[in-house]
Amino acid sequence: MSDRVKATDRLKALSDAGVSIWLDDLNRRRLTGGGLAAMIEDRHVVGVTSNPTIFAAAMAAAADYDHQLRTLAQRRASVQDVVRELTTTDVRQACDLFHDMWQATGSVDGRVSLEVDPRLAHQTQETIVEAAELWKAVDRPNLMIKIPATEAGLPAITATLADGISVNVTLIFSVARYRQVMDAFMAGLEQAAANGHDLSRIGSVASFFVSRVDTEVDRRLATLGGSAATLRGTAAVANAKLAYAAYQETFASDRWSQLRDAGARPQRPLWASTGTKDPAYSDTKYVTELVVAGTVNTMPEQTLNAFAGHGELHGDTVTGTADDARHAFDLLCEAGVDLDDVFDTLEREGVEKFERSWVELLDTVAEQLDAVRG
Repeated sequence: MSDRVKATDRLKALSDAGVSIWLDDLNRRRLTGGGLAAMIEDRHVVGVTSNPTIFAAAMAAAADYDHQLRTLAQRRASVQDVVRELTTTDVRQACDLFHDMWQATGSVDGRVSLEVDPRLAHQTQETIVEAAELWKAVDRPNLMIKIPATEAGLPAITATLADGISVNVTLIFSVARYRQVMDAFMAGLEQAAANGHDLSRIGSVASFFVSRVDTEVDRRLATLGGSAATLRGTAAVANAKLAYAAYQETFASDRWSQLRDAGARPQRPLWASTGTKDPAYSDTKYVTELVVAGTVNTMPEQTLNAFAGHGELHGDTVTGTADDARHAFDLLCEAGVDLDDVFDTLEREGVEKFERSWVELLDTVAEQLDAVRG
């Protein structure tokens, strides 16, 4: 059996287990060079996500965007407008590439995500306005607008869904915040129905960040010393499993049943930040240990290739594991880890990281515009 067939078999098996494989990366070279199309064909990729960090890296490869940059420079477009033109062009092309997938899966997969300006993470009304503007600018039904799960983001999520706009809720770290996200999702669909929107066309995922939890908890365990070190690498997967238990509970409610009967689709859990940060851990840890039907795993290319090369499947590794996950959390608390502070820290740092990436992106494009204009 060839290596290509083996890789296809592993990824197909993951897909057959009910996990939608999305690529956590997007750039123009992937679009124009056929790389993304090949991943759809050969790697069972059925969606793609982007974020400010991804676009900052993409735009640094100036040659891929030179022609459009020159055109926009001639129009005397502002840096902010140029960034939006470049990013929405990439996302629109990706949406077109995934359109057939979107249709074939009944609008479940074939989705492409674009994030609102991360500097708006604590501004509700401004987020609502920008979400609507991005939806209109891309003008594709398989788009998802990414909105962070901050306190200010929650009402923006509801309002955006109420307008019939599909939403990828990002930067979720705690189960408590995840429950608020699911409530915001259902409230949005209830309002969307009242506004006359077809609920079957509104998609949503809840992006629950994984590896960053282990990174922060492991750092704290190292400072505690002693036997606390034996708990390294246990927090992230336990947290995700508790999130899935909350998902099962919420989507078994009468409230959801009424929405489902009106044509709504569930807000699927999406495992984000699944690239392993610690080389001591398996590079497929956050894929193999989080296999459960009806979820999405959005992987950077390195993680996707790792799973294709040597990933293992052990059936459903999530359903029915909540008690073990709670026990893992109990041990972490007993060791002295303040998990509430962990989640607060991760949300704050997550927003700050995307803000820095966005500023870096603006600076990069400003320099490129200056070079083009001479």
